[in-house]
Formats: sequence, C-alpha cells, structure tokens
Amino acid sequence: MAEKARPSKWRTRRPLPLAMWACIVVVYPLASLLFRLRYRHGERLPATGPVLVVANHVSVLDPIACGRLVFDNGRIPHFLAKESVFKGFAGTLLRGAGQIPVKRFTADAHDALAAARADLEAGGLIVIYPEGSVTRDPDWWPMQPSTGVARLALTTDAVVVPVAQWGPQRVHDYHSKKLRLRLRAPADYLVGEPVDLTAVRDELRAGRSLDARLLRDTSELIMSRVRDQLAELRGEPAPLAFHPRPSRDLSGGTASGNAA
Repeated sequence: MAEKARPSKWRTRRPLPLAMWACIVVVYPLASLLFRLRYRHGERLPATGPVLVVANHVSVLDPIACGRLVFDNGRIPHFLAKESVFKGFAGTLLRGAGQIPVKRFTADAHDALAAARADLEAGGLIVIYPEGSVTRDPDWWPMQPSTGVARLALTTDAVVVPVAQWGPQRVHDYHSKKLRLRLRAPADYLVGEPVDLTAVRDELRAGRSLDARLLRDTSELIMSRVRDQLAELRGEPAPLAFHPRPSRDLSGGTASGNAA
C-alpha cells in the first residue's frame, strides 16, 4: 500500500497567533544567516498530533536552529525556557507565541510541566532539553538528564522523538564565553526513530507507580538515544556515562527542561 502523503506544511502549522508570526519573522532569517542547516530524517517528525522533541543542548543558540528544524518540517515548536528570558516585551512575545517559562529550582517548576502536558494534550509539539542547560562536558557530550522529560513522556500519548544536534556551539561557545560570529556555520541535525514507550505506559495505566527509579531509567533511556545519534553525527564513539549536571546551575542555556 502506498505511503500516505504528508499534508501541506502550512496546514499543519496552523493556527499561528500574531506573536508567533513575529517570532518567525525574526528567527527564520536569523537562523539562515547564522547556520547552514542540514537535516537528516526530518520526515520522522510527525506532521500532526502531540510530539515531544528531546534534544541535547550545546549552545544558547540551540532554540534558533532547532526551531527552524521543527518549522521547516511543518510544525510549530513550543520550548520550555528558563523564566529569566521572559522579561519585558520579549517575554510578552514569547508567551503569546506559546513558549513556556520554567522557574528552575523552585516548587513552581512543575507548573511548566503541567503547561507542557496541556500543550501536548492539545496536539502541540514541545521541545525539551533534559540537561537543563548547555552541557558542561568539555567534549560536548550530553549531561545527566532531569526526570521532567520522563514525566512528560510517560503521562501523555506524545510521540517521543530524540534529536541530536551538532554545530551551534561553533557560533557561541558557552565554555569559553565567546561569540564567533560567522555566516552559515554548519549545524547538523539527526532526527531519530520515536522511542517506543508503549509497554511502560500500559503498565502505568494498569496501576504501576510512577516512582523515582522509573522516571530516572526512562529519562536515561531517551537521552541515551540522543547521545547515540550525536555519536553518529560526529562520527566518533560516545562515552558510556553521562556527564554530571551542576548541582544548582543558574546561568547556562536559553531553553531548559530542568523541572525534575
């Protein structure tokens, strides 16, 4: 049987609030200037329905490039981002565009997960960086993920899509705090096959407890898929363990999933 054709990208991106149009006008050309974006298997992002995109975090510029990846493949991205980004006019614009602030290291951090869950239940696409900030690994491999990603993955019916990215750190190096402005720096993206969590979801519906161990194991399972894809992008073997996260990171990263 012939594969069903994907619907029009403009159809799957609707509806677009005015604030999102404003973001597109800024982000789309900026991403084109900063990065030479190269996608592998972008078609693995479902055209419709709830999607949880899980990516590694290598630069504060990641949301610009990853936002283009999602948009170019027919969807509108909603990011979990640290609350300090949501200030003034920019904050109003981001909220109007459906982006979700995270009050990291507070009891209110779970409010972000609730908002992300509601977005997924409404059929949206959420992008989450489970490391919570730009990786501190000196070789740019992923850090230990927070468990917020597992909470979203296991308490919704979203398709969980691991995405590896490599390249934005060449423009902004968080480790050296240097911005190396250059036009069209290579930025590579590998979209993986969805992570199959059907069995665990069925067990939870049957009464299994969503305990700390299950959350940790599921988060690491998803992040290990991202890490393996990053190794494929880089053409080198990945470390067997995740780099430890800072115990209380206050500064790194624009988009955050640190809502454990």
